[in-house]
Amino acid sequence: MYRYDAYDQRIVDERVAQFRDQTRRFLAGELSEDEFRPLRLRNGLYLQRHAPMLRVAIPYGLLDSRQLRMLARIARTYDRGYGHFSTRQNIQYNWPRLQDVPDILADLASVQMHAIQTSGNCVRNITTDHLAGVAADEIEDPRPYCEIVRQWSTLHPEFSWLPRKFKIAFSGATADRAAVAVHDIGVYIVRNEAGETGFRILVGGGLGRTPILGVVIRDFLDKKYLLAYIEAILRIYNLEGRRDNIHKARIKILVKALGIDAFRDEVEREFDRIRDSALVLDEREVERIRAHFSPPAYDEHAALDESLAAHCRGDREFAAWCAHNVKAHRVPGYRAVFVSLKAPEQAPGDATAAQMLTVATLADRYSSSLIRVTHTQNLLLADVRQGDLYALWQGLRAAGLATANIGTLTDIICCPGLDFCSLANAGSIPVARQIQARFADLDYLYDLGEIRVNMSGCMNACGHHHVGHIGILGVDKQGEEFYQLTLGGSSAAAPSLGERLGPAIAKEQVAEAVARILDVYLEQRDEDEAFLATVRRIGVAPFRARVYAAPVRQEEQRAVACA
Repeated sequence: MYRYDAYDQRIVDERVAQFRDQTRRFLAGELSEDEFRPLRLRNGLYLQRHAPMLRVAIPYGLLDSRQLRMLARIARTYDRGYGHFSTRQNIQYNWPRLQDVPDILADLASVQMHAIQTSGNCVRNITTDHLAGVAADEIEDPRPYCEIVRQWSTLHPEFSWLPRKFKIAFSGATADRAAVAVHDIGVYIVRNEAGETGFRILVGGGLGRTPILGVVIRDFLDKKYLLAYIEAILRIYNLEGRRDNIHKARIKILVKALGIDAFRDEVEREFDRIRDSALVLDEREVERIRAHFSPPAYDEHAALDESLAAHCRGDREFAAWCAHNVKAHRVPGYRAVFVSLKAPEQAPGDATAAQMLTVATLADRYSSSLIRVTHTQNLLLADVRQGDLYALWQGLRAAGLATANIGTLTDIICCPGLDFCSLANAGSIPVARQIQARFADLDYLYDLGEIRVNMSGCMNACGHHHVGHIGILGVDKQGEEFYQLTLGGSSAAAPSLGERLGPAIAKEQVAEAVARILDVYLEQRDEDEAFLATVRRIGVAPFRARVYAAPVRQEEQRAVACA
């Protein structure tokens, strides 16, 4: 993984000192709330419903064990003993005291971490495929390019005050595991007809109150022009994006207003002007960054260990975990292992300090001391020898981290919702627990196959409900919580936005509505047909008819418009 050089460390240390003084002046009454707000937001600090929330950057979701131990220490020392991993592959702390935040940032800086640009109208944390570097379907590891863009965009003087926040995602594989199409800029590594690798660039994706899938602006871009092309896009957005209405300020609104052809023309003109500038990537610099992501020294004899099959035959629970939480690896004898943060009665994405310490120890022992945060709010150990899987499983199970539900209905993507967020209209965590309790039978979940449930507590869509196979959106109706359902969304290859099922339903009936949806699927699916394929084949009408056939308490008068 990338390691700070002297310049990186100096920047982060100086930012800590600056924010320490800014916080002191605010607490002393020398800065007003309006003056302090942009300063704290630049350091990832929000004021939430009950306490400040600090969002810590985890670039492209990659941590080492030392860093994870520090995150555990911060949770234990400054918070209430846990942290929340988000869909942007970051971690959030929901209970720090304002006066402690400079100390937290100093602790983070000691292990090459920070909270810079995790908030504000700037380029946020760059995200990518959690299987980058180990996936069999990978064309090229995208992480070096993520790091190059991270370095270029951090504290960029021209793009520190964009019209709105800006999100970029990369994928280097044929499968999209990074939700690339719902980002302001999405980047796929592709091969052209000559066999050369380059970038396919998407622009204008995003969710929130106006969900839009990104569209292709460049089908193939020479890799040396990556920064120049992204800069051209950002310059057009910075100049022409709306600043008069926060709800119309994202680049997706500009692209839609101009049309992709007109927007592309403007970007291409700017690109032609700057393409041969200092932004051209020097191959030596790319190789220098790529060297930070060299694979570990794999055991060439790992594939000879035959204990895995024997353990699977002798332990049904372990076999189920292997079938659902363990994925193929490009190196024979190795596997990638999901650490489930979706245990029953656990808030999706939460991990206690003790659990973080356990994962750090297991990573040291079994996975080259590296841990990844997934887009789906789980953790991943990417380089585990197949002969170590049984011992790893035992360690994870003892810590409550081995629920064998990856990719199933209860592997829910979920925002903190009304329990914490000041923007939320309804709770997310209680509904997630309602669903987890209703569908606790793992054999039933396995029969259903892959089903992605995404839930948001408001239309800002931090839980990506628009692209869930089943999407759940909390809405407020005269002080009461209701939930709107969508079907057929996906953020993978062939992405789609879910279609609204009907009027929102009462909180206590969400799990029942999901059960009715699943009943239709089981009745209508072809042999081995996945849930999403069935929805796309038969449409939402049969599901709508079943959900509303028997009385469910709906919102009064009219359906709330889909966010």
